Amino acid sequence: MKQFIISPNDAGQRLDKFLQKAAPQLPAALLYKALRTKHIKRNKKRCEGSDRLATGDVIDCWLDDALFEAAAPAWQHDFLRAGRQLEVLFADAHVLLLDKPAGLLAHPDENEYVDTLLGRVQRYLYEKGEYDPAREQAFAPALVNRIDRNTQGIVIAAKTAEALRVLNEKMKRRELCKFYLCAVHGVLPRDEKWHTLTHYLQKDSKRAQVRVFEAPRQGAKECRLKYRALHNEGGNTLLEVELLTGRTHQIRAQMAAVGHALVGDGKYAPRVQYQNDGPKHQCLCAWRLRFCFEGQETPISSLNGVEVFVKNVAFLRDCFPDFRLNKEIF
Repeated sequence: MKQFIISPNDAGQRLDKFLQKAAPQLPAALLYKALRTKHIKRNKKRCEGSDRLATGDVIDCWLDDALFEAAAPAWQHDFLRAGRQLEVLFADAHVLLLDKPAGLLAHPDENEYVDTLLGRVQRYLYEKGEYDPAREQAFAPALVNRIDRNTQGIVIAAKTAEALRVLNEKMKRRELCKFYLCAVHGVLPRDEKWHTLTHYLQKDSKRAQVRVFEAPRQGAKECRLKYRALHNEGGNTLLEVELLTGRTHQIRAQMAAVGHALVGDGKYAPRVQYQNDGPKHQCLCAWRLRFCFEGQETPISSLNGVEVFVKNVAFLRDCFPDFRLNKEIF
């Protein structure tokens, strides 16, 4: 028999989802059969997979002990092989705000499993004594948002399950204001007024990119952004962009669609521009984040109104050596 006592990091989720994470060796069919036959009970009573767990709940599982393997020793955890370099912009009991460098994956993929931003976060918190897989039953620190491998910028890491749940909901409700800096080909007037772009994006999975349309069409999603020009130099323009929707490659695709592709963008910039002009990496940085929460109080309400900036936007040195970033103008 295996018993789980629900901690604050486990509370709030469905019972079946908790058990699938806490006991990955337990087949789903056996899990639901055990619920039906009362071989899994919550607080000594019959329960359903859809039950929401509360702190202090006791889950008893009368099943083969081999299905509940203990956590691996610390030295076996993959995250301990991740790099240590991590630029922390802000930290409290619930979140880390990080400056991800261009070239670093946020999450593992088929080519890189160990040295990712997520791996570095988990190693950082483990070595600070703020995360120990041996003490957790189903939770691990996680990234709330993601940005492309070749994009620099702010990524939010949740240190607690409650923070992860609330921030995921806030992201859906657009209660996080995200601003980017990018270098685009061509000269746009420096009027510092905000201009809005509205397009419709459709994913092209075969080419791993998106297609942009002026008018609605089946399978395309509306995307909107605002931009303003801050500086002109060398035939290029520095823009600040606010995302009003969050679509794949949105800034890169929309700016290319209006004739101002990002400098260094080998996917959306015209080939002649990419080959002949400037850096060979997309000049884009998720440089500013502001929490704009609405509604009732939550455990992370203290973040409301907090605004964080990237201290060193790497592409500025290459594209706009005469420009000095002064966040006070924003």
